[in-house]
Amino acid sequence: MSKLLERSNTINFIERKASSAAFKKLYADGMGLVEETAAYLDGDGRTAAKQLGRVAATLYAAESMRLTTRLMQIASWLLLQRALNSGEMSREQMMSEKQKIRLDTSSAKADVVGWNELPDPFKLLVTRSLRLQTYVHRLDRDLFSEDETVDEEYASDENPVGSQLELLRTAFAHR
Repeated sequence: MSKLLERSNTINFIERKASSAAFKKLYADGMGLVEETAAYLDGDGRTAAKQLGRVAATLYAAESMRLTTRLMQIASWLLLQRALNSGEMSREQMMSEKQKIRLDTSSAKADVVGWNELPDPFKLLVTRSLRLQTYVHRLDRDLFSEDETVDEEYASDENPVGSQLELLRTAFAHR
């Protein structure tokens, strides 16, 4: 049986998740974090930044740019996935646009000079954005990776679940 036919007979839980209520919650949480961050940076964050020392203020400015860039990349990914789910874009269009998105923006380490002087609400926004980025990046990889090593891993004799799945595939392939 060809790999294509095998794949068409399997349930792709990742794709189902991407178009489920769980995705709607992820979308709402992601966009909510974007709005919350914008409100903080324009309000309390602006006030708090004016009270920082020179090193911490420079770090705050750099980290604010990383934070907003990270959140805009996540928001772009969420919007593309929503457009795909609703049929507004074809998979090919979405994949073309997705090439422009980076889900690997970094952040300063907590031990960098000046980090402890940053406002706690700001550090929490950075942490939450990094967690969200990690989750979205993993979901993106699971949804759109062309790598077939996952199938090989599950079919391995060393993996007891994989060997059971292979037995099921074999048993139902001849029916």
